[in-house]
Amino acid sequence: MAPKATVILVDDEQNILKTVKICLDAAGFEVVSFTNPLDALDAIRQKSFDLAFYDLKMQPMDGMQLLEETRKLSPGTTIVMMTAHGSIDSAVEAIKKGAFDYIQKPFEFTELNHFADRVYTHHMLQSEVKKLREELHGRRGAGEIITRSPAVKSVLDMAIQVAPGAITVLIEGESGTGKELLAHMIHENSPRADHPFVQVNCAALPETLLEGELFGHVKGAFTGAMKDRQGRFDAADGGTVFLDEVGEMHAKTQVKLLRFLQSREFERVGESVTRKVDVRVIAATNRDLEDAVRSGNFREDLFYRLNPVRLKLPPLRERVEDVPLLVQHFLKKGGSEGEVSTEVMSALTAYPWKGNVRELENVIERAMLLSRGEAIHMQHLPEEFQFIGKESSVALSMDEVERQHIIKVLRIARDLDEAASILRIDPATLWRKRKKYNL
Repeated sequence: MAPKATVILVDDEQNILKTVKICLDAAGFEVVSFTNPLDALDAIRQKSFDLAFYDLKMQPMDGMQLLEETRKLSPGTTIVMMTAHGSIDSAVEAIKKGAFDYIQKPFEFTELNHFADRVYTHHMLQSEVKKLREELHGRRGAGEIITRSPAVKSVLDMAIQVAPGAITVLIEGESGTGKELLAHMIHENSPRADHPFVQVNCAALPETLLEGELFGHVKGAFTGAMKDRQGRFDAADGGTVFLDEVGEMHAKTQVKLLRFLQSREFERVGESVTRKVDVRVIAATNRDLEDAVRSGNFREDLFYRLNPVRLKLPPLRERVEDVPLLVQHFLKKGGSEGEVSTEVMSALTAYPWKGNVRELENVIERAMLLSRGEAIHMQHLPEEFQFIGKESSVALSMDEVERQHIIKVLRIARDLDEAASILRIDPATLWRKRKKYNL
């Protein structure tokens, strides 16, 4: 470890002070030491320190008093108490008053080195948490889109630029990347913000119902049409219609949508009266629409009508710098003050996140539930996280090696057929192995 951390060390026993300073210097810390606690307070008033090591029994001010004053002057300093045998109760009381931990004298060089390393790791994690929470507190105007990523910020900047107009926008991205949130953001930053934002999931309705859902229908237009019904475009007049998963729209409905985008006119199903509305259309897809056009599954003319402005949200695995920020956001959203261990954060950052931000939120919600509001550790994460970033020093059986490899492939594959193809086994064999390993 080669930290750039600053440490203030206070002990009125000169020999102890010298020994501890030598050890911390050797560990790479920048150490300032004092035998008089009052001199240490003067130094704290002039400069903030990352870590503080205080002896419990000192004159003219004891370690407990120095702890309380330091907490007032420098709340970001991580404080450790050094205590002799027989003063454990006082050390525990110091922890209740804000010290991170204590170490009992006498201690060996190696013991102090490892202890200081652990304290510094905790300090850095707490500093990062504080920084993330401050970032989150200051982020407003982009809805729930939480990011540090330059790629995502570029998308948000473009969205804000086009929001005031009425131009159609196509949002691309994998499931769970935040397409709906981005659509809301565009609407909320437009002159239409006080009018309806109406969402339609094109993949959730069969063709016979989707057309009526979008454009409305009249009584008797089809079996089950017991009365006239207003469509989503009618309902959104003056506002925005968000067509989610537009790539799943059937050919007949594509034709009617194309006409609407060209003229903003439509007829209800079963009616010949032409209606006109003022609606902005924002569409989203997790499919490659250009591939769909080439394969004949999506109209080329509709594709070009939908994408005068094309925004692409990158998957979470391509913006791993957002993972710690999102973790803190979801903890705060869940009302948790619990911490996340360094090992957990490393695993979350290394994970490929096939389900993107939505999957991360689900994992954090699960971890909060299992940790009961306490610090989140590896045992609170799903099984597939347990081997991330680790090289086991224990020899594994062939079955365990195979099991772990199948878990990894299942995590990255789109479906079981693709997983079987990657593993170079037939789907029936994969089914048997999943049953064998309880996957």
